Amino acid sequence: MKILLAVDGSKYSKKMLAYLTTHEALMSPGNEYTALSVQLPLPPRARAAVGKDIADGYHAEEAEKVLGPVCKFLARHDMTVKSQWKVGHAGETIAKVADSGGYDLVVMGSHGHSALGNLVMGSVATQVLAHCQVPVLLVR
Repeated sequence: MKILLAVDGSKYSKKMLAYLTTHEALMSPGNEYTALSVQLPLPPRARAAVGKDIADGYHAEEAEKVLGPVCKFLARHDMTVKSQWKVGHAGETIAKVADSGGYDLVVMGSHGHSALGNLVMGSVATQVLAHCQVPVLLVR
């Protein structure tokens, strides 16, 4: 099974990783894992002021802050994981990567906001569920 792990460095991502390592069906040796971090784009004026190379370097550094610990944690559990990062709005970007990458499952942590909270603040999980054609496992 090809599994996309959407991570953001939050305690909810950590709970998702702990859940993943304790469930045999998700830890099968035949599974292929990719950890994905989505970085918010810089405002256009800021990107223009600092230039493309500096903006790209910033996004790469921020993604590594999230992906580095995730890859180390999974390696300690004998899991081989690829990592990638994208720039964009998290919910839509995760759904696009999952759909275009041929993944069988998306696993991600969720803050567990109420329905009213989602209407007011929005939710990455809600956006992924709305846009993704791949099954999504939310861990709270």
